[in-house]
Amino acid sequence: MKVFVDKVGSVTRNLGLGRTVHLTTEVKAEEGAVIAVRIHGEKSVYNQLEDCNGRLVTLHGGDIMVGALGHRNALHGYEGVVPESVVVGQRLNVLNMGGVIGKCTSHNPGVGVPFEAEVLGQVLEFPELMSREGQPAHISSGALKGGSTPVKCPVVYVVGTCMNAGKTYAASAMVRKLAQAGYRVGGAKLTGVSLMRDTLSMQDSGADVVMDFTDAGIVCTGPRTAARVARVLFSEMAAAEVDVIVAETGDGIMGEYGVQAILADPELKGLAGAWVMCANDPVGAAGGVRHLKETYSIDVDVLAGPATDNAVGVRFVEQVVGVPARNARADAAALGGLILEKLAPKLGAGRKS
Repeated sequence: MKVFVDKVGSVTRNLGLGRTVHLTTEVKAEEGAVIAVRIHGEKSVYNQLEDCNGRLVTLHGGDIMVGALGHRNALHGYEGVVPESVVVGQRLNVLNMGGVIGKCTSHNPGVGVPFEAEVLGQVLEFPELMSREGQPAHISSGALKGGSTPVKCPVVYVVGTCMNAGKTYAASAMVRKLAQAGYRVGGAKLTGVSLMRDTLSMQDSGADVVMDFTDAGIVCTGPRTAARVARVLFSEMAAAEVDVIVAETGDGIMGEYGVQAILADPELKGLAGAWVMCANDPVGAAGGVRHLKETYSIDVDVLAGPATDNAVGVRFVEQVVGVPARNARADAAALGGLILEKLAPKLGAGRKS
């Protein structure tokens, strides 16, 4: 069956789909399967979809949308799973703005109940030239595989207490300072649920190369995928000859997207040139710094996020927690400068001409 679609979610960007797709009624109930759905209802909040260009478009009842099956575990959003089986006519839910589709099991009141999405079928792709034999589409098609290029450049890891802790603000501020200093910067999003917004922010701030876990074929990271995906992205960036990588981890250091697997990995920790922690409040700042030290032997180099929004928070972090505090929104240059100074011995002569 051939269908004209109104909206295509960014989670499917590896496939380069157009507005006309072919569907099969046999749907594989697996993470990453690309499906078409019809949207039901209207919403006034959390009602947008990020398309494959990173542009936000509003969803309306009756829209035919292409997305991918996946799960989500968001404190400030939706929790959802991939059902054991998926059939045409079944109603699922849109779990995030990237176009991840699954069965919602709980939601935060701030985002309201999710859109209902009626399954129309699984998208077919035609990888063989001139062939009429389609195969069920999956976001792993065309995904990054990683290479053999060793990672020699330093990595600035940006971690946080939870989502919405200011990690992307901090990452973008550091990217901007490093780029202005003449370095070729890679911006990576290592964990979370599929969305281009954060890597696009790093690109807008001057990153020469940006990649995230969906580029590596993953809808939503977890303990079994996070460390592997980080290696794939880092090796791809090493092949692109970046001087430094700023790597943001989605969600928090105690969340369910696999950040802990990265923190516990000796090889990935060994790449660290600096650790930046973002926290929403003083308790989170103190607890996060202590947890990283006691559980993973990681020393935080600088703390950012809402906990440093004014002099009260900065004073607490520096005097009580004992870590330098820099606010990415109020004093981005100072945050970037501190990290640039920290990395100076490892960056050497890797400046752009």
